[in-house]
Order: sequence, then C-alpha cells, then structure tokens
Amino acid sequence: MKKIMYRSYFAFLIAIAVVLGVGVYLVRLWTQGDEWVMLRANQSVFSEGILNTGVLTDRNGIVLAKAGDGVYSYAEDETVRKSCFHVVGDYTGNIGTGALSLFDDRLAGYDRISGTAGISGKGSTVRLSVDSGLNATAYEALAGRRGAVLVSDYKTGEILCMVSTPSYDPNTTPDLNDANYEGVFINRTIGATYTPGSVFKLVTLAAAIDYLPDLQNMTFYCGGSENVGGDIVACTGTHGTQNIEEALAHSCNCAFSQLAQKLGADKISEYAEEFGLTESLDLCGAETRAGSFERAENGSSDLSWSGIGQYTDLVSPYAMLRLVSSIANGGVVEEPTLLKGGRTEKTRLLKETTADRIASMMNYNVVYGYGENLFPGLKICAKTGTAEVGNNTDHAWIVGFLDDSEHPLAFSVIIENGGGGLVNAGALANTVLQAAVAK
Repeated sequence: MKKIMYRSYFAFLIAIAVVLGVGVYLVRLWTQGDEWVMLRANQSVFSEGILNTGVLTDRNGIVLAKAGDGVYSYAEDETVRKSCFHVVGDYTGNIGTGALSLFDDRLAGYDRISGTAGISGKGSTVRLSVDSGLNATAYEALAGRRGAVLVSDYKTGEILCMVSTPSYDPNTTPDLNDANYEGVFINRTIGATYTPGSVFKLVTLAAAIDYLPDLQNMTFYCGGSENVGGDIVACTGTHGTQNIEEALAHSCNCAFSQLAQKLGADKISEYAEEFGLTESLDLCGAETRAGSFERAENGSSDLSWSGIGQYTDLVSPYAMLRLVSSIANGGVVEEPTLLKGGRTEKTRLLKETTADRIASMMNYNVVYGYGENLFPGLKICAKTGTAEVGNNTDHAWIVGFLDDSEHPLAFSVIIENGGGGLVNAGALANTVLQAAVAK
C-alpha cells in the first residue's frame, strides 16, 4: 500500500514538473519566439545569413524592398532608392537601424500563434509610415549637401519623411573609400548629434516660462554684446530693449545669456534631460544617439553659451522632432513610429500652458521675424539656428510645425556646414512641407 502511495506521489510530482516545464516553454515561446525564428541559421527565412523573404513598402504601397528565392530588389526609381536608403537599410546589413533589420520578424511573417509564413516561402508585407515621394523631394532639396530631414504627423506619431545624406543607390555600390561617402552608413536623423545653436533656445525658454513668473513683464537689453564673467558674449545684432517674444524672434544671444544666468546650469540641464535631448531614445527598436548638456559654472560665459545652444551642447535631429511635436500637441508627444498605423505611446514633455506659449512665440518668429512670404500658404511655427562649429562654418537648422489641423506636420532639418539657418534650412523645409501639404 505504501509503495502505491509513494508511486502516486512520485507520479504527481512528475506531472507537476511537466506542467511547469510546458508553462515555462510557452512563456518563453511567447516572449522569445521571434528571436528563435529569426536565428540566421533558419534556412526557411534566411539564405546564407541574409533575410530571404518579405516585401517592404512605403505608406502608399510602393515597393521599397523585396526578397524571395534568393532574389533581392529595391524600389524601381533611383531617387527613391537613394532617398530611402537609410530608412529601408540594405540586405547586406550595413545599416543596422534600417527597416529590413528592425522588422525582419514581421517581414518573415512571424506571429506567436502560427509561427512564420517563411516556412512556406510566403513571408509578409510590412508597410512603413514613410512617403517615398516626400523622401525623394527632401533628398533632391538637399542637393548633395550632408544633412538630415525629418517630417512627422504629430497627431499620430507617424514619420512621413526620413532622409539622411550622403547616401547611395543600393543597386550600385560606389567606391566607399571616396571621401564623399564618409559616414554614409550613419542615419543622421537618429544616429548623429550636432551643435544645436539657437534651436536650443526653445529649451531655455521652456525653463524660463516655468520658473521665472515675471518673464512676461521682463525686458532684455541688447547692445550687440555683453560682458559675462570677464568674457564677451556676442550677439548677431543690436536689438536694444525687447520683451521675451521679441528676444526669441531676434534670436538674441544677449537676452538668452541673461536667461541662462537667471536659471542656472542645473535647471537648464534638468529640462534638456526631461525633453530626452541627452538620452538615447527608442524608435521602433532602433536606439538613437544621445545628446549632451554640460553644466557650466554659474556666472560664467560658458553657462551663457550653453543656454544659447553653443558651448558643448549636442542634440540629434530626432530628439528635436519630438520636442517640437510636443509643443504642437499641447505638451504631449505621440512617440514617433516608422510603421503605417503603428501603435504609439504618449509622453508628456511640457505643461500644456507652457507648450501653448512657446507655440505662440514660434508663430511670432515667422510672422514678425522671418517673414511669412518665405513659407507661402503654410501656417508655420518655427525656430531657426545657425550653429557655429569652427573653421568659419555653421550648421543650418530649422525645427517647428504647422498649426494646421488638416496637415499636423512637425519637422526637423539640419544641413551640415550649411550656413544660415533661415536662408538654407528654412528654404529646404519649405520645399518639403509644400510637397507634403500638396499630397
């Protein structure tokens, strides 16, 4: 009798172990199944380590890349191939942040219930949020200059345009030792950081709105320069006495030097961190390049320059896109996505009242500072930047959004060593936005 009882206990323990083992397996299958399927040794999905199934299209269904039976192809149009090179990636894997790498499990047709359609050779179609025609427009507008262009729908988070240059046609690999292709595998929209120049004044402005209660009544004097800690902080003009709206429209270094000194390095750094400018962010599994903000000594000219967007400040075009998207959207950013109809999360970056005040000032920039004639027909709110980077060269920046419910577009544009922000980056942004609104 005891033997029967012991055997029953033993059988019961074995049954529990089996159930637990199956449970652990099912949990791991649910959470890690895609990783198992996407092992390079899986010959139903990969051929000699290269993804061999699936179709990648833009938001309008235009094929950007296709693989199957050992045959690999990209878009039919050469300009589309070049302009979408970084967002699509390549089958040889030189660009790890391209869609071919980020969404390889989707392209293989994997799902947790039925496994992968790649076993039957079907694969799946993945539709990106990017408009290949808009990418082509941005690529041609860059006209051979190095830089980055981002446009998104700030209501849905969908990225409509993502272009990085230099680029090349993946159908015809050039001599990559040529200096013209230096850094060609870097997607500058997410994988590079730059001195922001005056676009960073939006960060200093946000901190000032929240922590200087009398900001609206303050005046700032600009005599063309000011002495800070024994050093000269120079401005690009002589603006006299001005209020905060006028100071932003003038992009007055003296005014923002004064604000930086009132706020202090810790407060500006806090806002840069809260806005995600100094951390690596996630875009559909791709890690973005983290920017930086160095806390300079209070009372020093370095602190003034850091609040102006110089000193050692660095930001990525993507991080600036998130910031202006949140300003456009009442302080909340719909986290960007590269997938058409992709689910996004909401992140609050600013108070609604702060976002609305900044948005109003950015519109004032255009109406009374830049000139609406430079952006005909566009309800644009923007901030430009001409970031000094040495050797008598400047990076040209413009960031902003359209205050237009039918065309809720946010944008971030930089041209490396491109000169004045308004004249150069502003003109490029206008070309791309006009094309986007016309679609």
